[in-house]
Amino acid sequence: MNEESTTLELRDAAIPDALMPGYGLEWWWGVAGIFALIVLLVVSMLRIRGKARGPSASMLREAAFREAMAALSGSAPAEARDAAVLSSLAVRKYLSVAAADPALFETHEEFLARHNALNAFKPEARTAAEDGFTRLAALKYAPLQTDANAANVIAESRALLQTLHHGFAA
Repeated sequence: MNEESTTLELRDAAIPDALMPGYGLEWWWGVAGIFALIVLLVVSMLRIRGKARGPSASMLREAAFREAMAALSGSAPAEARDAAVLSSLAVRKYLSVAAADPALFETHEEFLARHNALNAFKPEARTAAEDGFTRLAALKYAPLQTDANAANVIAESRALLQTLHHGFAA
């Protein structure tokens, strides 16, 4: 017999990574990250530029003025009380849009009691508004029929509206 003995040794298996081809994907991750960042910046710039700018205050005032004048010209009430109600509503709507004033939602007494009412206007326009609203309130809430003419009430309200429209403080 052959006396030669062979010993069995268990060796660790070789790591196959050395046999795999190298792709080098690490730099592609960097390129993809930079590309994504550029896309996000471009999209955000387009959103900022593309946002529609709201209308300016002068455009809102002009539109509210035209709407109020149309409301005053659109109908001709027969009675002074109806004309006063229509006029008061038109002028108060104008104030709510043009001056962001809550006069539309206040009573006459609340409007007069508010010290910061119509701060956006010149003093002459504020005085005209107080006097005009006092006259309209007297006509609206008069217990009996008044001898006031509806056409005169509408004309006075148009004059008040023009005074307010041109009475904004600079």
